[in-house]
Amino acid sequence: MKNVLVTGGASGLGKEICKIFQKEGYNVLFIYNSTTPNEELNKCHGYKCNLSNEEEILNTLRKIYEEHKKVDILINNAAIEINKDISEKSKSDFMKTLEINLVAPFILCKEVGSRMYMNGYGRIINISSNNSIDKYDPITIDYDSSKAGLNILTKCFAEEYAPFVNVNAIAPGWILTNKIKEIDDNLDNKFIEEESKKILLNRFATCEDITNLLLFLASDKSNYINGEIIRIDGGNYDR
Repeated sequence: MKNVLVTGGASGLGKEICKIFQKEGYNVLFIYNSTTPNEELNKCHGYKCNLSNEEEILNTLRKIYEEHKKVDILINNAAIEINKDISEKSKSDFMKTLEINLVAPFILCKEVGSRMYMNGYGRIINISSNNSIDKYDPITIDYDSSKAGLNILTKCFAEEYAPFVNVNAIAPGWILTNKIKEIDDNLDNKFIEEESKKILLNRFATCEDITNLLLFLASDKSNYINGEIIRIDGGNYDR
């Protein structure tokens, strides 16, 4: 049985990733911090860890390797986004976003990937964003910058760990997670309707759309895909 480690696994897309990989027969390990896992993840193994703290990451990885011996697949999913006008963003905001979205994946790719390389096998999948490619918004400057950096990190680690570890990233657009389904103050029905019109498939992605691609990249069916940023957003947005 292969072990998959998912960051940000207690909620949103991360929770759906954990559930589908567990259903498909993987031994699922996940990292969480502020969101307490619910009963849907009872068959998975959760580890509380603040991803902005390098010492906590290293201690958590030590515990994971003590208990499970190896990690075959790493999915760097955890991310934050601080929505403020660019004039209101502080250095602290920017650094907080980078720590979670870029620096933590760097540490995890470095520590987990090096063990994969020594074992002669591994898959690393980073969750990027189509914002990192050619969709620019001053409100999300810190998030977009972190995801653009994640794309470069993906390609560098793919070269570093070749030929034994495949390192790829996916770049989703809007995903209809439970958070969006609940409709908060920032994402009302009218907004979703207007944004959907800009997508060639006229809808937000479902979590299943995304997890299907992740399952493929984690499997041996994707053996010849490496160092790629795969856009999955239903078709280019109007700009």
